[in-house]
Amino acid sequence: MPDPTRSTYWKTVIDTMADGLMIVDRKGVILSVNAAMETLTGYPAEKLIGRSCQVLGCDTCSEARTGEDGHFCSLFRDGTIRRCRCSLKQKDGTPLYVMKNASILRNAAGEIIGGVENFSDLRETVARENLITNLRQELNGRDGFHGLIGDSRAMQDICGLIASAAQSEAPVILYGESGTGKELAAQAIHDLSPRAENPYVKVNCAALNESLLESELFGHVKGAFTGADRNRVGRFEAAHRGDLFLDEIGEIPASIQIKLLRVLQEKEIERVGDNQVIAVDVRIISATNKDLRTMIGEGGFREDLFYRIGVIPIRLPPLRERREDIPRLVNTFIHRIRLKTEKPISGMSDESLARLYAYEWPGNVRELINTIEYAFVVCRGGIIEPFHLPPNICAADGKKSPAAPAEPGLQDSKRFNSREGAKQRLIDALDQAEGNKSEAARLLGISRVYLYKQLKKYDVRVDRKVRG
Repeated sequence: MPDPTRSTYWKTVIDTMADGLMIVDRKGVILSVNAAMETLTGYPAEKLIGRSCQVLGCDTCSEARTGEDGHFCSLFRDGTIRRCRCSLKQKDGTPLYVMKNASILRNAAGEIIGGVENFSDLRETVARENLITNLRQELNGRDGFHGLIGDSRAMQDICGLIASAAQSEAPVILYGESGTGKELAAQAIHDLSPRAENPYVKVNCAALNESLLESELFGHVKGAFTGADRNRVGRFEAAHRGDLFLDEIGEIPASIQIKLLRVLQEKEIERVGDNQVIAVDVRIISATNKDLRTMIGEGGFREDLFYRIGVIPIRLPPLRERREDIPRLVNTFIHRIRLKTEKPISGMSDESLARLYAYEWPGNVRELINTIEYAFVVCRGGIIEPFHLPPNICAADGKKSPAAPAEPGLQDSKRFNSREGAKQRLIDALDQAEGNKSEAARLLGISRVYLYKQLKKYDVRVDRKVRG
């Protein structure tokens, strides 16, 4: 006969478990659940017992009907389930993210009589993962259209053209001033293209001299030149079946232009120091801030290469031609930098925004990012005012900028921009707070965590006295 004391003992153990527990028969009918399972699903035990486990709507269950066995699932097919992340439906219909472990149950004769399933609540884990993903997207700038931010007609047209160009195998050339987002556009073309699963390789043509650029693009064999102690795969080979982004293509020397033209015509390369032909399948995406037609007239760029690389030209507009995008850009960068610095800056005043509208932005979006970063250094918290902006932007409307309030270490801009000035500002704040780090962080408008990073960076130690 069953021992009632032992049954009560095991029921207490099972109901004390934090994880949900469910026992089913061979047909998937629920025989028993513990208290944690009731809490997780929202169903009282009497509403589950006697019903099919399908009532929980597990999104990973593989169900089928097989002859006289009735209900059959993956547990009874495989015998066990280990660390399976899945989603159940709670009584109110909301998803319940769980980690499921399960095993079949056998009787004394070894016959399968049912299964036991254990569920660990993953809702906090999933929420945390989603938060991390969102933060990572913010910090990496992957918002807007593949990082290109703007609602203006000009940007809508550009994004549409990028999406269309991505589906073509034809070479694309991106024109635009420095800081307009040519590299983001190139990445978007690759990401949206049929080649997205294959390599995306970048080369800055302005960063290498003629001999290094040739080796970088086409590779070399051992002994091809002094220092070539091994074979090297070039960027064209590395980008096989993918895209090769040639930034600053207007800086390519004439000798490399000839070889590049041959690659585009013949779709094959030769490594430096070798005569073996290597076939390559690469789509070229190039970018420049120069006027290539003018360079052709001056003999600085080959006309035949120009027509080869420029089948699909895309011009990225400068910021001064899409000023209506400035508010969204500002909000995006403030949010992004606030995540990095943990500084309590909530936005920008209308007067500050007016200064940004009045400015010509020769450095375009990149200069706007630098401006917001500068303001985060100067502003203690709250709203960014005109006196928190760089001097050239502060005076963009032609009027004398308002005087900044007296702040520790900020009176002399040259002093503030130096390492010693930043260190002194830190010491001044700590002196004013009498060594209280929380108060010093408040005075500086930064978090306590960031304050500790600055103390370590500038080797400032705090005890009864501040010593730097």
